Amino acid sequence: MTDLSSEQPVFILLVEDNSADAELAIRALRRGRISNQIELLPDGAEALDFIFCRGEYANRLISDQPKIILLDLKLPKVGGLEVLRQLKSDPRTQMIPIVVLTSSAQDSDVIESYKLGVNSYIVKPVDFEQFNKAVEQLGFYWVLMNRSPLA
Repeated sequence: MTDLSSEQPVFILLVEDNSADAELAIRALRRGRISNQIELLPDGAEALDFIFCRGEYANRLISDQPKIILLDLKLPKVGGLEVLRQLKSDPRTQMIPIVVLTSSAQDSDVIESYKLGVNSYIVKPVDFEQFNKAVEQLGFYWVLMNRSPLA
């Protein structure tokens, strides 16, 4: 996890339980000069606590939301689809762009994600260089290029 401070908002929330995939994603974002603060959370329950300012994150302001959430679907405690469902059904968080970045290529996961309001669905490339390039491009587009209604 990165160090949270009230002076530096989190721009990228990465919800990923696989430490190797998380490290690759963070490296790719850094390599792409997406040096905004990145918060890594290992499960869906902690992600919901973070976003909704509960538990150990109770001191956060709900208005201080990430610019984008990169969300794995296969998470412990609370699955990615449930995280997506809760975030997109709450008016306080429904405008946060969410990109599913997962190893699941199942049509049912893709369809359900879009029904729930995901902004993009990306199947993790198996190849190391492809994965780096995909995450780097994601960060560049969603953090630097995309104009959010929250901005």
